[in-house]
Amino acid sequence: MPETPVLFVLNGPNLNLLGEREPEIYGRETLEDVRGICERAAPDWRVDFRQTNHEGVLVDWVQEARIAAQALVINPAAYTHTSIALLDALKTLSIPVVECHLSDPAAREAFRHHSYVALVAAKTVAGHGARGYELAVRAAVELAQERGLA
Repeated sequence: MPETPVLFVLNGPNLNLLGEREPEIYGRETLEDVRGICERAAPDWRVDFRQTNHEGVLVDWVQEARIAAQALVINPAAYTHTSIALLDALKTLSIPVVECHLSDPAAREAFRHHSYVALVAAKTVAGHGARGYELAVRAAVELAQERGLA
């Protein structure tokens, strides 16, 4: 176990446009604001916060988390509903996974109601805006501590 536990917070496509893209759905906070929320929610952890628009990069980062992190928070964005590759990568993890969404996919278009990530996530936090990341980070930290990983 490392001296300072590591939490990966991975963000999928279009989240780099937070604060600009559909603020009535996703809020006005930027991705940098969300980074700060995550870091403040886990002050005793090193938060490795990343965003990509590319599915393969997200899969690579999940695979990296297998050896580099004690917990994972993931907002896969649109890949939530489409990526079996991401699901397969997440299945390889022995660390806790918490799925996070700014909006509530179950209250939106029908194609957003299915989450591949939920099949492996220990917990899902959805519909709380940027504050949902705080809830997700705290849940991931708690799960890792309960499992003796941190």
